[in-house]
Amino acid sequence: MSAWLPLWAERDLDAPLAWRAGAPISARQFLADVASLAARLPAQARIVNLCTDRYRFAVALAASWSRGLMCLLPPNALPETLANLDGGGWPLCALTDDEPASIVSMPALQVDAPQPAGEADQVVQVPRLLADAEVACLLTSGSTGQPQPHAKRWGALLRNIGAEADRLAEMLQRPDLRGVTIVASVPPQHSYGFESTVLLALMGGAALDSGRPFYPADIADALARVPRPRALVTTPFHLKTLLLSGVALPPVDLVLSATAPLSPQLAAQAEAVFQGVLVEIYGCTEAGQVASRRTSEGDTWRTLGELRLHSEPGTEGEQFVVQGGHVLAPTVLADVLVLQDAQHFRLLGRSNDLIHVAGKRSSLAFLNFQLNRIAGVQDGCFWMPDDVVEGVVRPVAFVVAPDLNAGQIVAGLRALLEPAFVPRKVVQVPALPREATGKITAQALRAFAQQHLGSVVPEAAP
Repeated sequence: MSAWLPLWAERDLDAPLAWRAGAPISARQFLADVASLAARLPAQARIVNLCTDRYRFAVALAASWSRGLMCLLPPNALPETLANLDGGGWPLCALTDDEPASIVSMPALQVDAPQPAGEADQVVQVPRLLADAEVACLLTSGSTGQPQPHAKRWGALLRNIGAEADRLAEMLQRPDLRGVTIVASVPPQHSYGFESTVLLALMGGAALDSGRPFYPADIADALARVPRPRALVTTPFHLKTLLLSGVALPPVDLVLSATAPLSPQLAAQAEAVFQGVLVEIYGCTEAGQVASRRTSEGDTWRTLGELRLHSEPGTEGEQFVVQGGHVLAPTVLADVLVLQDAQHFRLLGRSNDLIHVAGKRSSLAFLNFQLNRIAGVQDGCFWMPDDVVEGVVRPVAFVVAPDLNAGQIVAGLRALLEPAFVPRKVVQVPALPREATGKITAQALRAFAQQHLGSVVPEAAP
């Protein structure tokens, strides 16, 4: 029989669970807001959580869960995305912090702002959920193909976040994450933002800032408004933009990065500027968070909690499986690893972005990593076209580097890459088509390449 498990095991109800524009919101207040919203929800539905305000997103989650309703977390609120959501036979209902009338494909409710302080004094009921209940459904990012749904069970999420909280507290040399406030530039609907901002606050003991600052000055202001110890949850692209901006940044005790490997140079610069610890998280929507590393100390990743890795027999070391801990069934990873043992590994790149040029093997992730290490390159990515030149497919580089010319970029790459992977064509562009998480989907990159290369780029076979 499945056990009933609380939203959080222990928490001071009068301590901040969130901050809004520099003002604290207590856990007691949060429970009052959850109860108020839960009373307005339909008895049977799949809840589509479209809130961009991180506090209201958390209220919408907990209110849905307290009514036994699953939350769907689409990557965006585009009409096409919403029209293709599958409720599994259940009606859909959107929760939003925009005007409900803007949601045309389903009924919608607006999540209210926090109630005035003092109205929640008697509300202390902490929601409890069945351990095997499917409480959330996330979609893969689509960076390597069509987004796929993945349901998450409550007990597994608790173990996932518990392992992350333990690791981050260890990195901070603290007994736990109580008192740590999270400011984030990533959306809460993405698996990384969902786990490392919202759930790390609800279930890991930290507090969250309600906003999602994007521009460097806004990120600096958001950090300055919350007390220390504070954490910044971001991506390599956002972090690089922030450090290049010249904006004065306050001390940050923990910087958390994910979605793409971070160069050791950028990690060291971030630690020097923020006077804190930078930690990378490795994971995927399918398995959740898998491992972490402090990048300035080396390129080895260590699995979280009870997670263990092994190479799948018969795949010649190109397919790897994670299991244990919060991963309830053995799950194949989309990356090629170099295992040191069951808990330690180096990351080579995605198995489906391995490329072969003139008899040499590399990965697009590795090439992108090297391109973005070049001083003066603000952003860049490689593309493998279908054109064959002298019997060989040659990679193309799209680069944002206003102060460099193509020759300088190629010279920088020659010092970092084998000659076969140095691009014959460098296309300088004002920006790449990145999503809010900093990722570029396969579809967006294909359309971008078609636009800038001036020829039809066929869609890859499924």
